[in-house]
Amino acid sequence: MVDSADTLPACDAQLDTTGLYCPEPIMLMHNKVRDMQSGEVLKVIASDPATTRDIPKFCSFLGHELLRQQEDDGSYLYFIRLG
Repeated sequence: MVDSADTLPACDAQLDTTGLYCPEPIMLMHNKVRDMQSGEVLKVIASDPATTRDIPKFCSFLGHELLRQQEDDGSYLYFIRLG
């Protein structure tokens, strides 16, 4: 996983879960990845601090690669390559 201020990875789809709290962001991610293909990249925007724990576990459990994770002023950004 890369966590730096370099350019953001390209993404194939985006999911904005701002304002939602656990377990809703993860539930929406499950639904979104069903519509995507292996190798595609999903960008997730969140405001729930619990996503810093939940999204890496989601990726690990389901075999996805967390390309990037960053926090900026209470907003969380994730780039996930589907396995």
